[in-house]
Amino acid sequence: MAKAADRAKNPARSSVWLETNKRSRAARGGSGPAGLDRDRIVVTSIRMLDEEGLAKLSMRRLATELNVTAMSLYWYVDTKDDIIEYALDTCYGEVDLAAVLAADGWRERVRVLALEYRRMLVRHPWMSAVAGQYLNVGPHAIAVGGEIHKAIRDSGLPVSRTPSATSAVFQFVYGYGTIEGQFSRVAQQAGMSQDDFYTDSIAAFREEDQFTGTLQEMSEVLDERLSHGSVDEIWDRDFDYALDVLIAGIEVMVERGRAEAAAERGAQG
Repeated sequence: MAKAADRAKNPARSSVWLETNKRSRAARGGSGPAGLDRDRIVVTSIRMLDEEGLAKLSMRRLATELNVTAMSLYWYVDTKDDIIEYALDTCYGEVDLAAVLAADGWRERVRVLALEYRRMLVRHPWMSAVAGQYLNVGPHAIAVGGEIHKAIRDSGLPVSRTPSATSAVFQFVYGYGTIEGQFSRVAQQAGMSQDDFYTDSIAAFREEDQFTGTLQEMSEVLDERLSHGSVDEIWDRDFDYALDVLIAGIEVMVERGRAEAAAERGAQG
């Protein structure tokens, strides 16, 4: 396990998944309290994170939820960071890789991966805030990353361009899923449906004189969105179209690269 001091000293090598930390964990002798194991700790922590967010998670509150002493948790984890790392990887395990493998061609594999990633972020809004704070080298995260790499690679882009294309698609998905998840959480905290919260927010925006000039430019878009359907339908429509734009962009860049390579060969021959 990665101790707090080790994380602060060498964050690039501090993860519960790295071999040094796994050996340290395996060396811990004896057995923990009856009825408690790491899986139960992680499942409970994910539920608490989903319901209350990162700020409310603590070893003491988690122990209370599990009806054990706080010290009991230390048979299985050293810090709250350990728990978050395990929780992150468990959530990556929700991505349906069987559906990805069943998809026809790289375009559909990218679409399935993007949709699964987006849904994961919406289900677990706390993930967005911590995904970049940890190495994410658990088995589920690595498996998802591997399928993303293979799908983009199979587009025909050169190796030097696949990281850029991956960023274009999946940083978009990360941002989209983050905003969607946070919007859903705010509406829930306000005791409102997403539809009512959205309609009320737009009405408040339109009633403010200071936004009159801006609204002249945006009124057509706002009217269209309010008449389109539910907020969920708008989320899906915008996501699908934006993803189509990104995939089309990859196709264009693949063809451009091929044309440039052919022109270069012609010039040399």
